Amino acid sequence: MNTATSPSILITGATGNIGTELAKQLSAQKIPFRALVRSIDKAMDLAALEGAELVTGDFNDPASLANALKGIKRAFLLTNSTEQAESLQLNFVTAARAAGVAHIVKLSQLAASLDSPVRFLRYHAAVECRIRQSGLAYTFLRPNLFMQGLLVFHDPILYQGKFFAPAGNAKVSTVDIRDIAAVAAAALTQNGHEGKIYDLTGPEALTHAQMAAGLSESLGHMVQFVDVTPADMRQAILAVGFPQWQADGLIEDYAHYSRGEASLLSPAIQEVTGRAPYDFRTFADDYKGAFS
Repeated sequence: MNTATSPSILITGATGNIGTELAKQLSAQKIPFRALVRSIDKAMDLAALEGAELVTGDFNDPASLANALKGIKRAFLLTNSTEQAESLQLNFVTAARAAGVAHIVKLSQLAASLDSPVRFLRYHAAVECRIRQSGLAYTFLRPNLFMQGLLVFHDPILYQGKFFAPAGNAKVSTVDIRDIAAVAAAALTQNGHEGKIYDLTGPEALTHAQMAAGLSESLGHMVQFVDVTPADMRQAILAVGFPQWQADGLIEDYAHYSRGEASLLSPAIQEVTGRAPYDFRTFADDYKGAFS
């Protein structure tokens, strides 16, 4: 890819965990990219990356999307999982097709399906269907539960030595966001990923109790997993400010995990990147500072 030209890659969701990691990896590879943000003033860390070009826009504003997509050939599609996520992403697909984008790399979710009982999996499947119908080349990335999702339990892990979820003893093949970003970077910069669906998992499926044991070893003190009821988890999520739609979706997600439906192991990360995915202990060692 010619780094002397204007960016031909657009990253949406660029200020989130995965988008930021993707931007860092592209920058490290000296690949120019454009990042769609709501406010440049709140994205100065991105602006400081070599090869970064920031543009403001809103998924509900077709004109701003058209401006962001000028000259773009490949786009990474990611939004927060809110009640508007499906409509916002469909807006983007329409704008991308009109702008002449050739390839969309969409962050989806493992087991995405139109008839899933999990609302997150339904909306991802609906957007996947629209992208297929658009005629655009696509790559769908379907990661499992993020290892970095445990960072939201920073306070209870630090102050109580505990974290809580309605997950039971089911095993989940959690995945490191650094691996998700690496696969996204490959799909955005290399040929041969068109029409592919990649299930993205770590190298092992672990119960939440086993994750707690891994954290205990890395942090040097006991961390305990506490299985709670869905009702208690929902109340706790709402109490910290989650919207009801999103809280209910998270409870559906955890029910999906607790039914043992998220233990699949996939070789996709190894196949795409040429290296093994991060295991949980490596994640725990690398992020132990975030739990202190």
